[in-house]
Amino acid sequence: MSNTKLKIEQTAIPDVLVIEPKVFGDERGWFSESFNAIDFAQATGLDIQFVQDNHSFSRQWTLRGMHFQQEHVQGKLVRVVAGSVFDVVVDLRQASPSFGKWVGVELSAQNHRQMWVPPGLAHGFLVLSETAEFLYKTTDYYHPQSEVCLAWNDPTVGIQWPLPPGVLPNINAKDAAGLSWDALPKF
Repeated sequence: MSNTKLKIEQTAIPDVLVIEPKVFGDERGWFSESFNAIDFAQATGLDIQFVQDNHSFSRQWTLRGMHFQQEHVQGKLVRVVAGSVFDVVVDLRQASPSFGKWVGVELSAQNHRQMWVPPGLAHGFLVLSETAEFLYKTTDYYHPQSEVCLAWNDPTVGIQWPLPPGVLPNINAKDAAGLSWDALPKF
């Protein structure tokens, strides 16, 4: 799918979309519309209302995830504005043909790629560069009481994180206590 301003790439989870906005550049630098509701709706067929923007800064090999909310379920439009990350989603929707599958995509300030993460998926990322700044728009407000975390290294899901041999990710206590696939609530 594409329109004049956005290139849309399907992933192995059909409604998870990689979005490439058109970048206009010359010797001075570049310009891009990071989000335009009309273009987004025309290119994706989705009429989305975003209510919150989030911005995080992380150091290399930091892994944030795999998060989702059981209530106030969020769709997310994610992108990187400095550095690069390996961005991952896991389908938790039991009625989905891709239930239990994961998709990982490199997002970077250089490639300008974004990813649409529909509600009902666990989401996380691993910082590949020295540092990274990650921005995301959400379709519902953060509701900490309903946040759940899937274990980043759950063997049933089997996410292949691009970690160098012998390197363990830097994770916080909440992510270290993530639930196994079998114990995890699903949609």
